[in-house]
Amino acid sequence: MYIVGDEEIEAVTKVLREGKLFRYGIGGECDRFEQRYADYLGVKHFALAASGSNALAAAMIAVGLGPGDEVLIPAHTYMATATSVLAVGAIPVIVDIDESITLSPKAVEAAIGPRTKAVVPVHMWGAAADMDAIMDIAKRRNLIVIEDACQGVGGGYKGKKFGAIGHIGAFSFNYYKNMTSGEGGGVAVNDDRLAKRAQGAIDPCHFYWSGRDDEEKPFAGNGARATELMGAMLNVQLDRLDNMIGKMRAEKKRILAGTASLDNLGMKPAPMNSPDHDCATQVMYTLPSADKANRFVEIFPSVIAGKTGRHTYTEWDQVLIGAGAAHPAMNPYLMPQNAECRKTYSKDMCAGSLDILNRTVMIATNPRHGDAEIDAMIHNIGIAARVALGGMSPEEAELRDVEAVDTQKFDITSREREAATTKRSA
Repeated sequence: MYIVGDEEIEAVTKVLREGKLFRYGIGGECDRFEQRYADYLGVKHFALAASGSNALAAAMIAVGLGPGDEVLIPAHTYMATATSVLAVGAIPVIVDIDESITLSPKAVEAAIGPRTKAVVPVHMWGAAADMDAIMDIAKRRNLIVIEDACQGVGGGYKGKKFGAIGHIGAFSFNYYKNMTSGEGGGVAVNDDRLAKRAQGAIDPCHFYWSGRDDEEKPFAGNGARATELMGAMLNVQLDRLDNMIGKMRAEKKRILAGTASLDNLGMKPAPMNSPDHDCATQVMYTLPSADKANRFVEIFPSVIAGKTGRHTYTEWDQVLIGAGAAHPAMNPYLMPQNAECRKTYSKDMCAGSLDILNRTVMIATNPRHGDAEIDAMIHNIGIAARVALGGMSPEEAELRDVEAVDTQKFDITSREREAATTKRSA
């Protein structure tokens, strides 16, 4: 949601003035955030990284994925979920989603093969994947669960935070996420050994900084360290996160209540796996057909179409054409260890997912919205639905302006500021 206020500016300026930009030896903001965010998630360890993609790859390295392994991923997710699998030499197997826009447990069960080693549920658009079902399958079929919470910062599933449910979790803090440092990411995990490996994957010198031991041999990691500037910004962002998520959840509830009558027209809220705990960044509806969904978007252009390209497997050119690395010798699709893995893709391989996405529309919530903006959203959804589904003439459709509050700044409350000051000084 990329909300930035004076507190972030002050925190980053302080780091710049002190000249302590490197996290090891002279800094402290990254360490502080890692400890605070681990506590927030309810896990033992959190390791900051330079991006969500780095975090996903580090998680996969940590659990030991590599050539010869298949990893199940959803047909609807950001491409980094797939390319992170390729980065460790494994092969992504694309699996259908269901109407929650997240990984279908039935499709996961059906897709497991002799080479399948892990599954990556993605909390897409901040909506919860069906973690109970996925964890049950993983336990029965001996799979590793890498929880992709890159789009789910601040959300949860049945009282547990996203990223803290699977064996290991990955986060993104880029510009478009609920908590941002411009770029950034991280790995959440309880297991001490996996934490050590994740930290080594993020920082090639981690074994030097943290001290050598005989339990985990050092290996060549990636240069994906976070900076103190990122840590400083994230410490402030964390102070405002729950308040912001709370505002979006309240808006989502109001919109769903205000549009409940549209169910009679065939516009149904998408099924949610944990509606009271997810991020509520989007209000999702499933329409009867792709044509009606397209018509809805034409009437209400600020709506997001579920079929948005870059998040759907049909647009993952590197995967579809088997270009898994820049050098042929490093390309997982050409590695002999992967000869028995499933490597054939087509644009119609997950037709069920495409049908769902073509019929799905999403309305973004915004913590800056007040009552007037939310009322305008409800009005506009109703007008668009009546034109697309109810036969209303387009000439009768009058949409209201929906404007966010003046600037991108969103000041935390005095109570939050007092609590944040106490936390930072502790």
